[in-house]
Amino acid sequence: MTVAADAEIAANRFGLGARAGELALLGSGAREALLSQLKGPAPLIGQPLKSSREVLAAAIDLRQERREAKAAVDAVQVAMKVRQLYAPVYVEEVLARFRAAVSTDQSFIERLVQFWSNHFAVSVDKVAVLGVAGAMEREAIRPHVLGNFTDMLLAVERHPAMLLYLDNQASTGPHSQAALALERRGSSRSVGLNENLGREILELHTLGVDGGYSQQDVTTLAAIITGWSVGNTARGPRGGTPGEFFFREALHEPGSKNLLGRTYRQDGREQGEHALRDLAVHPRTARHLATKLARHFIADEPPAAAVQRIERAYVESRGDLPTTYRALLQCPEGWNPQAAKFKTPRDYVYSVYRALALPVGGERRDLAPFELLGQRSFQPGSPAGYPDRSVDWDGSSALLKRIEWASALGQRLGSKVDALQLADAALGSTLSAATRNGVERAQDGAQALTLLLACPEFMRR
Repeated sequence: MTVAADAEIAANRFGLGARAGELALLGSGAREALLSQLKGPAPLIGQPLKSSREVLAAAIDLRQERREAKAAVDAVQVAMKVRQLYAPVYVEEVLARFRAAVSTDQSFIERLVQFWSNHFAVSVDKVAVLGVAGAMEREAIRPHVLGNFTDMLLAVERHPAMLLYLDNQASTGPHSQAALALERRGSSRSVGLNENLGREILELHTLGVDGGYSQQDVTTLAAIITGWSVGNTARGPRGGTPGEFFFREALHEPGSKNLLGRTYRQDGREQGEHALRDLAVHPRTARHLATKLARHFIADEPPAAAVQRIERAYVESRGDLPTTYRALLQCPEGWNPQAAKFKTPRDYVYSVYRALALPVGGERRDLAPFELLGQRSFQPGSPAGYPDRSVDWDGSSALLKRIEWASALGQRLGSKVDALQLADAALGSTLSAATRNGVERAQDGAQALTLLLACPEFMRR
């Protein structure tokens, strides 16, 4: 493999796309440059943004004001007001994330942040998380991306965005203090165990869908994490700090519980923490995460040898993420010059912006490319996150939208850009003779830039 190919793979496959001068800067030290990013610190979002506590506390205050004013509580009206409160916060978060991806010189780490954010997906089509999805990435994922998976797992599952998205804040053990109190009063109020978060922890976040757990394990884990909730002043002075993780002991299902053959004694909030710590280092979790990393960075059908190498590093380091990433970077399959991954719309937009050094504005309309191309930030529509295979993104309609967007950029910027110079700076030796010939023969700058941005080499990584 040539030195040039290493630089192109480092920038475009493991990173978010080459910026002007990046391929030359990486040169013969491309692999070492990626490894050096693992020494930290992890990149942070530069501008000040509201914490999840601030955002959720404001929503709690809004609801409380309506109650104190004795206004008729119209659920639809309240939801609309909450959405109006959350919408600008969402826009600020996504613009900050977009800006970081386009400007960072640590794009391998930035890609990893967004990989884990999609692994632990929440979706803003649920109003409850519209204002805190970005905060979860900043508060629970970004700080731990160069740490241990156990710490990231605990931070995510206790984050208000995840608890609210999967409705764990109201999950009530059938023998909990709260359930027994309602029974004694003869209350008709419906309470019960919610299995959403317990199921997704096992199926998506740790063991994987083929991870060897049973429906009983789902129910047990759901019971273990009853009481994991979010602070709310509306529940009185003992309701916890508004917008922060809060353990509601009255909702917790008491007693020892057996999960995957291991017994967890009754110790309140810590029962769930102990269970998650064990799940984080479970061999099935290692296999699940290794497969997802190999699929994301190497190929839609992850090479078995690569999965085994990554899995072994994870197990031996007990979930140390930099060790796991180093094993990924050491997989020879990851350095195959043949581009095996089709860019998602998000990847495509990032790479175009980085190549052209386009500025990210500060308005809602600046997010239009993601929506046009079908990947609105933090809206995968399910806890499974956005898919990571070519077949999910390379349909004819999706390709047409990319070409139309590339054409619009060509019309706007073609006269200001030398498309051939841009091709060499962004793609280097991966640019095919056919694409080079097409760009050279273009009738004008607009067509030349369109042909470059719509070529197969720019669509893949």
